[in-house]
Amino acid sequence: MTDQSSPITPPPELLQQLSNNPRLTWLERLRLAYAAGADQELEACIGWFADACNHGFGDDYAKIISAKIRAARRPKPPSLKERIAAAITEGDERTALLLLNEALPND
Repeated sequence: MTDQSSPITPPPELLQQLSNNPRLTWLERLRLAYAAGADQELEACIGWFADACNHGFGDDYAKIISAKIRAARRPKPPSLKERIAAAITEGDERTALLLLNEALPND
């Protein structure tokens, strides 16, 4: 076995940040760590694709297709404001209050 970590291993800084956050459950920590690894894998695939395209189609084509792949595989999550509005619209007061509490500073 080698000392090298897998290219999809979450960075040590993220793991430290997740372990130091008492507000996260172990399941949320696991999900965030998996997401970080998946993001690294996606970026590695896009890098490979861009290199392959540069040998035949040109840099502009590679950038356009890479952006489309990234947007399709990692859509932008709804903002906190959008999540609060959705919870209020659905009549889920508990979730709305939890999200509002998340939005407020900890002071």
